[in-house]
Amino acid sequence: MQGIFTAIGTAVIFASFGTSAQAFDSMGDVKKGRVIYQEGKGDAPACAGCHAQDGLGMEDMGTPRLAYQVDTYILKQLTDFATDKRQDNAAYMMNDVAKALSEQDRKDVAAYVHTLKAPFMGSDLETLRSDGVDVGKPHLGKMIAEYGAPERGVPACQSCHDFHGRSAGRMYPAIGGQRYTYLKHELEAFRLGATTPSSQDPMARDNDYHGQMRSVAARLSDEDIANVAAFLTVSSPVSPGNPRSPQRD
Repeated sequence: MQGIFTAIGTAVIFASFGTSAQAFDSMGDVKKGRVIYQEGKGDAPACAGCHAQDGLGMEDMGTPRLAYQVDTYILKQLTDFATDKRQDNAAYMMNDVAKALSEQDRKDVAAYVHTLKAPFMGSDLETLRSDGVDVGKPHLGKMIAEYGAPERGVPACQSCHDFHGRSAGRMYPAIGGQRYTYLKHELEAFRLGATTPSSQDPMARDNDYHGQMRSVAARLSDEDIANVAAFLTVSSPVSPGNPRSPQRD
């Protein structure tokens, strides 16, 4: 079983690397991206209005943290929103926002977002729990994030997203320290997307490379998803013996 995971992972890495490298070669202007992010452009409102000036996102709106996110991933998501390959089933506005931006605008925004480095160690799970949110157990999520669940065909999250989800270069997005509400919502959307195309159900998500996330999410229970999201949102990008964060390209 481990050999299968390795083979699949290797194939996806090479395929994704080619797409990411192409996107990086054509990345945009940071200064122009900053203006769009902070002030908006034309019919596109300022990104900061929902994702905050520092890029940390907003829990009550379900918007994700963008700080420390991979530029090529941001560009892909904006492109997918603009072409309706991905549906915004949380805030219900990203499709219109992305369509209001030109291809170059989207590259510029992605380039700027990559410069946002505000530190953030995840959602306050106790506050969420006191507010009545279904919060998982980080210690149980850690087992899946670090070791997977081989008996159910679930690979470890870190096999693609690196240690504690801090991202593997430009091939996979950063998911560690992400907003709990957003993580849980997207895993549920990928799970639905494994059986139902987004064209039939806007709550489904199916814009992942090679269906990789859909395949993983399909094998996760509601409890698994809550636990993994809880662990990843509070995960530190560094290990106890290495206090330095990984160098970013």
